[in-house]
Amino acid sequence: MFDPNNRTPRRQGGYRQDENPRERNGATMYADGASIRPRFNPSVTPNEGGRKRQRFTRTAGAARAEKIEPRRNAFRTEGGYDQTNDRTFRPRPKHNAGVYSQRKRQEYQTKYEDPTKPIRLNKYLANAGICSRREADDFIQAGVISVNGEVVDNLGAKVLPTDKIMFHDQPVRRERKVYILLNKPKNTVTTTDDPEERHTVMDIVRNACAERIYPVGRLDRNTTGVLLLTNDGDLAAKLTHPKFGKKKIYAVTLDRDFEEADEAVLRAGVILDDEKIVPDALEFPQEDRKHIGLEIHSGQNRVVRRMFEKVGYKVTKLDRVSFAGLTKKNVARGKYRFLTPKEVAMLQMGAFE
Repeated sequence: MFDPNNRTPRRQGGYRQDENPRERNGATMYADGASIRPRFNPSVTPNEGGRKRQRFTRTAGAARAEKIEPRRNAFRTEGGYDQTNDRTFRPRPKHNAGVYSQRKRQEYQTKYEDPTKPIRLNKYLANAGICSRREADDFIQAGVISVNGEVVDNLGAKVLPTDKIMFHDQPVRRERKVYILLNKPKNTVTTTDDPEERHTVMDIVRNACAERIYPVGRLDRNTTGVLLLTNDGDLAAKLTHPKFGKKKIYAVTLDRDFEEADEAVLRAGVILDDEKIVPDALEFPQEDRKHIGLEIHSGQNRVVRRMFEKVGYKVTKLDRVSFAGLTKKNVARGKYRFLTPKEVAMLQMGAFE
C-alpha cells in the first residue's frame, strides 16, 4: 500500500516503516505532517464533547462480549434457550430416562368432537388410555366408574364429552393421540402382553411415549415390515375392518420357483375360511420366480402364507413393505418413527387405500 502524498510504502493497516509516528493535536502524525486515521475528531477536543472512534482491541472485544452475553442469558430457561426466539442458539435437549424428547414427538391436531353427541362409556375409557374396551366393561360391572357423581354399572351406558368421569375416584382425562410406525423385526410377537414372556413389539416402543398404545392389526412372529401402533381406536378400526379394505404390499420369498400353472390358480383366487381371496397384483421383481411382490386387501390371519400353502408352496421369508399407504422408507429394522401430521390426516380422511 502506498501513501498518496509522497508514495512512500507502508504496511497495510499499520504505520509507515520509514518513521515513527507521534501524537500531534489529537491526531497521529508523521514527522513530515502526514496524518493517518484519526483516533477522534481533530476539530473537537474531548473536553468540548469530542468522541473517540472505537477501535477493535482485545479489551473492546471483551467489553462487547459482556454486553451480548446478558442478552443471551435473558432468553435462557431451565431446560435450555427459549425456543420461541428463532435467532437464539438451541442446544439439544437432554433425554429424560430414554423417553423421546418433545422435539422428536409429533403433535397432531385434535379432530372436532361434537359435545352434544353421546358415546359409549367403554369407548370413552379406551380412548382415554385407561384400558381396552373389553377391560372397561369389567370395570363398569365392578362399579368403579362414576359419571357426574353417580356410579354406572350399565354396559350400554353412554356419556357426553363434557361429563365428569371418575375411575377409582380419579378423574379421567382424554389422552393425546399418538401414531408410531415400526419396522418390525423377526422373532417378535405382535401383542401387548405375552404369557410366554417372548419379545414383543411393545418392548421396542416402550420408551416412545407415556400414552398407552397398541398395534393395529397383527404380523406373525417371523414376518417383518410395517406395523402401526396408536391409541386412536377409531382409526385402528378403520384400518383393520374388512369393509374398508386397506391395501397391503408384501415381499414374498418361496422355498422354490413359482410354477406358471400355480400362478394362474392363485390369480384366479383361492378359498380360505369360506372366502375367496384374490390378489390385487402379483409380480416378479427379480429374475427368478422365488421372489414375488404381492398386493392384497384381505385382513385374514396369516393370509399370505395360507394362500401359497393352498397351492403347495412354503413361504420362507415375508416382509410387509406397505400398509394403508405407509412404507418403511428410512426406518431401519427394529426402529420406529412418529407419523407426520400430513400422514395422520391422510389416514383419517381415508385417502390412503
